[in-house]
Amino acid sequence: MEHPTFSRTMDNDFSKTLRRRVNQYFKSNNISRNANTQMVFKTIIMLALFFIPIILLSTGLISSVWLLFTLYIISGLGMSGIGMGVMHDAIHGSYSKHKHINTLLGYTFNLIGANAAVWKIQHNVLHHTYTNIDQADDDLNAPFFLRFSPHAKHYWLHQFQHIYIWFFYGISTISWITTKDFVRIKRYKAIGFFNKKYEYQTTLLSMLSWKLLYYTYALVLPMLMVPQAWWVVLLAFISMHFITGLLVSIVFQIAHIMPTNSFPLPNEKGMIKANWHQHQLATTTNFGPKSKLLFWLVGGLNYQIEHHLLPDVCHIHYKNITGIVGETAKEFGMPYHVKKSVYHAILDHVKMLRWLGQKQTVGAV
Repeated sequence: MEHPTFSRTMDNDFSKTLRRRVNQYFKSNNISRNANTQMVFKTIIMLALFFIPIILLSTGLISSVWLLFTLYIISGLGMSGIGMGVMHDAIHGSYSKHKHINTLLGYTFNLIGANAAVWKIQHNVLHHTYTNIDQADDDLNAPFFLRFSPHAKHYWLHQFQHIYIWFFYGISTISWITTKDFVRIKRYKAIGFFNKKYEYQTTLLSMLSWKLLYYTYALVLPMLMVPQAWWVVLLAFISMHFITGLLVSIVFQIAHIMPTNSFPLPNEKGMIKANWHQHQLATTTNFGPKSKLLFWLVGGLNYQIEHHLLPDVCHIHYKNITGIVGETAKEFGMPYHVKKSVYHAILDHVKMLRWLGQKQTVGAV
């Protein structure tokens, strides 16, 4: 599919009004739209949660199996925090007004085994621009045994996906650090990205180097230093990734693969009927907005609407501008989907997965 375009009807009025009100909030409160002291403190905590257990595992002082698994799982929580609450803002350019700081913190994604350059295309460009549009939003492009769009091809086993999908959510980051980045960089090259001279080659070499570094300190060193069989350490390493994959996948999926969200297709001219801001509001859902703990743990991604409309604002501010966004959407007659808790969001996500698993997916959920 060619990249679709969006209608411009009323888009300027809504976007200008929203921007003016959000800018006024920051100006009147004399605060930056980027990271604050609280965000810096959070960054230090997440980096420490990831690296300190890994360092301890490389000292040779850890011998018990239960402590081995505990440290890896704690590291997995830190990995989730880096992915959702540090690199995510940095790669969007919202962590700091200084580009080099965003670039530096974006490399934390490489430090946990993935790749910032590939993620920027997958997430910032394809997902944020073409949210929930089949074939255009790369988050919907799943293996044949998973179906995230009513427009995707249906297979008989999809009727069970709401049962087995949790396993694949759990191994999603293992796929990321092994094969997914390589598959995607090749595909992105084929569709026009990495087209500068030697850009593809240098990015691929950089990716290989970062992954080798990650495997060295996160897996090989613990295998050498922990007095346990190599396969025990490997299982602990996999458990770290399973926790990370499950947490990250659930957070991102319950924001978009929901019964209340739309999955529009462009017309024969390649145009989406809604304007871009209407599209973001129609395809995105907030969840658990009153939970301060959830907000802290998932990097503010329970406020996905605010993130999609204002990706240049650091997530630490989302809870303070959600009222502005909601009221402006209501004023312009646009949807604003919210689930009161993560529990209710997961239940609706399961409902959507079951519906997508049916052969006939025409009409309301």
